[in-house]
Amino acid sequence: MAQYSDSKLKLFTLNSNPALAEEIAKVIGVELGKSSVSRFSDGEIQINIEESIRGCDVYVVQSTSAPVNEHIMELLIMIDALKRASAKTINIVMPYYGYARQDRKARAREPITAKLVANLLETAGASRVITLDLHAPQIQGFFDIPIDHLMGVPILADYFEGKNLNDIVIVSPDHGGVTRARKMADRLKAPIAIIDKRRPKPNVAEVMNIVGNIEGKTAILIDDIIDTAGTITLAANALVENGAKEVYACCTHPVLSGPAMERIQNSKIAELVVTNSIALVEDKKSQKVTELSVAPLIGEAIIRVHEQQSVSTLFD
Repeated sequence: MAQYSDSKLKLFTLNSNPALAEEIAKVIGVELGKSSVSRFSDGEIQINIEESIRGCDVYVVQSTSAPVNEHIMELLIMIDALKRASAKTINIVMPYYGYARQDRKARAREPITAKLVANLLETAGASRVITLDLHAPQIQGFFDIPIDHLMGVPILADYFEGKNLNDIVIVSPDHGGVTRARKMADRLKAPIAIIDKRRPKPNVAEVMNIVGNIEGKTAILIDDIIDTAGTITLAANALVENGAKEVYACCTHPVLSGPAMERIQNSKIAELVVTNSIALVEDKKSQKVTELSVAPLIGEAIIRVHEQQSVSTLFD
């Protein structure tokens, strides 16, 4: 591994995704910083930073995935520890931003928890956030610090391009994902279709109609998050029933909670392609699931931020 030339760049990881942090460290050419996370008997989190970081630009890798609240508290305590240890900048590398789906008031007396998390990170002392495929791009506006918003579409599109599938159509599982589907369609030079659905309550979806020509085509469903997999499997089954030849699905963030894996196994989805923005535990691995790494993208983004180069060129 070629060593990165600037010793002032320090990379630390917490408990959400240490394997991804190791990969990112290799991409950059640095050793992971020495730190430990322990618990008091009542569950309180204690963090020790076991090397000097005075005057350093520190990057902390932590997806706020399940258990979400544990991982957020780990991150907030780590930020406080780094601030008190005189880090020059504290840059949060958050491939998956937990609570991103609570980004607006849909009903009376609802919180906007995505904004609350942004406030907590800033108050704790974060200097910058590097994240991947926010559920709603406007969450960037919740921060008063710089935020670099990376995209998972190029990674997913490159994978499908390598499969040499014939006569494909990119399908958005809802109206909100049309922009994402369009970006992938542009890269693969394919048409798009849209699933028109309504959601009577959270994590429950009902397919209403398919807008676009999918008959006899290979459909690729794309979403940012797959949680209980109700939406994506319902959409896949509807596509096959309406004449699609084969259905693939992909997403950036494989939350895969509750009945998700059982639904995917029993669905018409031929292959589910995800990234490692969230660590997949053993019972979420399957022959149907292909995992792609975001480490090269994030590693390159960290180097560009540290060297004050353009990050937007990564999307070209």
